[in-house]
Parts: sequence; structure tokens; C-alpha cells
Amino acid sequence: MDTATGLGEFARRFAAEWATPLTVRDGFTEEELDAAEARLGVRLPGALREAYRLFGRRADLTSNHDTLLAPSELYVLDGALVFRSENQGAANWGVRSADSGLADPATFVRADLADKSAERWEPWLGGLTRTVQEILLSEALHVSEDLCDGRDLEEDDAERLERAFTARPDLPAPWGRWFTGPDLMIRVEGDDWLSVRARTGEALDRFRDDFDGHWVNA
Repeated sequence: MDTATGLGEFARRFAAEWATPLTVRDGFTEEELDAAEARLGVRLPGALREAYRLFGRRADLTSNHDTLLAPSELYVLDGALVFRSENQGAANWGVRSADSGLADPATFVRADLADKSAERWEPWLGGLTRTVQEILLSEALHVSEDLCDGRDLEEDDAERLERAFTARPDLPAPWGRWFTGPDLMIRVEGDDWLSVRARTGEALDRFRDDFDGHWVNA
């Protein structure tokens, strides 16, 4: 049964709309998750366990750029259970081990620094449910060069996006904002980058025509 986090409903809808629908083969078994808990000596947070059970084997949803660790790869680092790593090892995401038995604990990020003594776990997106939702969204921006692109943010882009698309403050974006429109997901990252994911190549081409610039994959 899904936890009370609402993650299952979000994941099923997102997979059906932007990838392929979830199936019973897409997740890890309860036995595999129990084995991970026994190895680690800590319980898995409810939202993380739910994510693994529903779509943990779907790398196309979770690991196109950064990596959601498999249950057998989970580890504890300086008091936190690490569940995700940046694609070049520059950062890790985790939850405090003391909170790992909660349904939806706060999440933290830790940069990998040359000076290890300077490394700290810093607050990330609040609850783990929001973090997993952000994983699904952000990894969708890296599925294929035929459906995704990015470029430097230009001066009037944000204003034009607000006029042409629907702003989505309900979607988690730690470094920016999401917009949606017919067949499109768009993320403004900070003050310097624009990313887009389309359902079709035609939709991507139309967006690049409307927002002309030096697109990476064009």
C-alpha cells in the first residue's frame, strides 16, 4: 500500500505522461528492501521505500544524469543515509540516519570537497517526497537529445515564459522555476540556464523556434 505522502500518485501519473506507465516489474521487492535495512542497520524512510518499490528499477525515470542508488548501494556517511549521487561525484543526497524511520524526513545535500573537513550536510528540499518528485522531474530533462535541450538564459526569457506558459510553483525546483505547456516542461535554473523537455521532436523544434538562441542540441 502506498504511504500517505502522495508520491505514488505523482509517480504513476508522471511516468504515464512523460515516459511509459509503471508496471509491477519496475520496483524492488519487499525482501530486497528488507535486506538493505538489515545490512545498513537502519530503516528506510517510508517515501524512499515507496519509490524503490514502485519504480526503483526504472533508470529512465531516476538516473539519466544523477543516480538514484539501488538498495544494495545505499550507505551511511557522517550520520546520514545516502540515496543519490551527482553524476561526477560532486555531491550526495541523504537523510539523517536518526530520521530514516520517518515517512517523509527532511533531505540534505553534501558537496564533495577537496577539503573533507569542510564538508557539511546542508538542507535541501524539506521532505523526501518533494525530493523524489524533483528527481523524476529533473531526470526527465536528460532523457534524449531528440526531446531535451538547454541554453543560456537570455534577458527576456523569464518574462516571455510567464506570458506563454503556466508557471508551476507547486513543482519542486531548488534552483529555479518550472513552467508547463502543451507537450512541454520548462525549467529556469537560477539566473543563467533554460532547460526544456518535449514529448515530441516537433514540439521541441517549435519551442526552439519561438525561443531562438544557441541551443546545445540543435
